[in-house]
Amino acid sequence: MSLDLTDVTLTYPDGGSRLTALDKVSLHVPAGTMTAVLGPSGSGKSSLLAVAATLITPDRGTVTIDGVDTTGMSRARLTALRRDKVGMVFQQPNLLPSLTAAEQLQAMAHLDGRSPRKAAPRAKELLAAVGLAGQADRRPHQLSGGQRQRINIARALMNDPAVLLVDEPTSALDQERGAAVLDLLTTLTHRRATATVLVTHDRSHLGAVDAVVEVRDGRVGAGAPTGA
Repeated sequence: MSLDLTDVTLTYPDGGSRLTALDKVSLHVPAGTMTAVLGPSGSGKSSLLAVAATLITPDRGTVTIDGVDTTGMSRARLTALRRDKVGMVFQQPNLLPSLTAAEQLQAMAHLDGRSPRKAAPRAKELLAAVGLAGQADRRPHQLSGGQRQRINIARALMNDPAVLLVDEPTSALDQERGAAVLDLLTTLTHRRATATVLVTHDRSHLGAVDAVVEVRDGRVGAGAPTGA
């Protein structure tokens, strides 16, 4: 399982011309590793994540997920690929207020056409993996910010993805809770052999990742070494 972007170029309309968001970007993230993506606002980080998630089709280049080249796939096939192979962790958990922690995860199984009831053991396993075994019946308003973000992570892993894409998961957390969430992501990446991409502004995270790249003006280069 791995994620590969090869010579990816993405442009957007800008008046009478085109604005280049990604310029011949290549990125290889092996299974069981986490790559941090750094860069200032507007550098292309969000575009890179959207292309990696197959939410946006690049002008040129290829995106390969778990050995599957997504070039030329129909919208329906891309949707199925995202459902089966890609987990996404957003800045805000966006949990459904009426659902318990366990039900948040079981809803993902429903989207995959599986019975939520049959998915209950998987949900229980993942809640235990993120340290929330005792919170399965609690709703979002009964949980702390760090606990909600842990549910967000567990939900992204519900369909056992090959690729995990994480967008600023600690931006709304204090330093202690943010460090705990990052430790959790690192552990789960290695244990579940996902190819994980972490978009972050926080350089204190770099010691926990396996590789670092920096995006500037749509181009990817080597970032600070891990452990810096």
